[in-house]
Amino acid sequence: MRLILLSDTHGFHDDLSIPEGDILIHAGDITMSGTLHEIELFDQFLSQQPHRHKIVIAGNHDVCFESRPDEARRLIKHAVYLQDTGIEIDGVKFWGTPWQPWFMDMAFNVASNSGRRARWNLIPRDTHVLITHTPPRSILDLTSLGENVGCEELALAVKKLGPRLHVFGHIHEAYGIRAIGDTTYINACNSSLRYQAIQPPIVFDL
Repeated sequence: MRLILLSDTHGFHDDLSIPEGDILIHAGDITMSGTLHEIELFDQFLSQQPHRHKIVIAGNHDVCFESRPDEARRLIKHAVYLQDTGIEIDGVKFWGTPWQPWFMDMAFNVASNSGRRARWNLIPRDTHVLITHTPPRSILDLTSLGENVGCEELALAVKKLGPRLHVFGHIHEAYGIRAIGDTTYINACNSSLRYQAIQPPIVFDL
């Protein structure tokens, strides 16, 4: 099963060359301003992609999924939108969740460790592919200022659950892949720190 991983396209998805594969996954920050119109344009982009399955979660920029959730979700017609929910495809179990530590009072912020822990506790133990917007703490979460800003509670949860793949975004400058134990961690941010879509989609064969 070939997965094509995107994140943090911020409306610049048309600037990317999208590889062929079985499942296209977007780990949030679809938009720049979080408007419904941006979601409509993104869904048009999805409609043009040939992948058999497409999975999308929201990120901190995607405000409309929190403020106008019913309208925003209806606009995603060419992908499955996950928010503390999962889907099984060909025996592989995917789970998507958009929550993150507090960041500039944007969408899907949860300030407390206990609040985020409650979200991560919803992740099923048999999840194969976990999709979050935030990175786990100290894994592909280092900012240009030298700070690790991922979620410590998420790091603990992923270590306990041991999914085969954990894909996320949020920290543009931490783009990359790291394998730890049985889990591969991928920060799939396509936008650079200057919001230019120059970091290519990542291909992962499951």
